[in-house]
Amino acid sequence: DDAGLARKQRAAAAGAIEAAAAAMQAHPQEAEVQEDGCCALANVCFGDDGAGFARKQRAADAGAIEAIVAAMQAHRQVADLQEHGCWALGKLCYGTDGAGRARSQRA
Repeated sequence: DDAGLARKQRAAAAGAIEAAAAAMQAHPQEAEVQEDGCCALANVCFGDDGAGFARKQRAADAGAIEAIVAAMQAHRQVADLQEHGCWALGKLCYGTDGAGRARSQRA
């Protein structure tokens, strides 16, 4: 809905994407931080309009793809983290344009 998309934009404008990626990078051994970071990134990066694709690219530029993959590798036995990591990668890598294909290649 429009209100949800507006909240995603406000979160992105406030720096939520970069903050979530940085938290994941700063606390790689904390499974809960990793899981919550995946959830936050997936939620903020949801959307298939121009703003949604811009948020996806911002997340990629902030190192979120690599942080998500590293979290999944470091916490292989944490099922919820694996689920949320897959969800987040799906949201970040979605797109058929050149940037979307490049994000998918990075994952």
